[in-house]
Amino acid sequence: MKALLASAAALALLAGCAQTTTDSSTTAAAAVDPSSPLSAPGFMAMAASSDQFEIQSSQMALQMSQNPQVRAYAQTMIDHHTRTTAELTQLASANNLTPPPPTLMPNHQALLDQLRTAQPGQFDAAYKQAQITSHQEALTLMQNYASQGDLPPFRQFASNTSPIIQQHLAQAQTLPDMAMMQQQPAPAYTPPPSRAGERG
Repeated sequence: MKALLASAAALALLAGCAQTTTDSSTTAAAAVDPSSPLSAPGFMAMAASSDQFEIQSSQMALQMSQNPQVRAYAQTMIDHHTRTTAELTQLASANNLTPPPPTLMPNHQALLDQLRTAQPGQFDAAYKQAQITSHQEALTLMQNYASQGDLPPFRQFASNTSPIIQQHLAQAQTLPDMAMMQQQPAPAYTPPPSRAGERG
């Protein structure tokens, strides 16, 4: 009888572990899709990854781009997303949740890797497209959590952040597609003045 009870207890423990693993996998899968209903930890993880992508890709833009419009936009992204990262960290602490680590999720890491391989003359176009893609995902995330999220303070954060993300997206769509040096034609060749009347 004792052996039977021990076996039953072991099976119950294994079943509990399997359920925990399944739940964790489901949560992780949901956290990758910004359109899926999220818990606060999943929402924070995606929002933090989005912020880090904006900061790191825009730091890259300040190094790679010579276009004043691109550089100004990049600096704005660094400033704004550094601020939202701080706000999210404070919100997590205020609600007794662990702030998410400043790490990139696979989709954001892939976008950043694409930017790293862009040639100097193609960087501005690649940066523009990456900003459009990332802000579309971020907007979906914020709007979805604002309407379906589990914790009211985070729903309010998402609701307040959505218009800012929408503005960033609209600005990204107006960025130039080509590097500055490609937009400007080369100066026309001007021959030197004729010296036919001069002696050698």
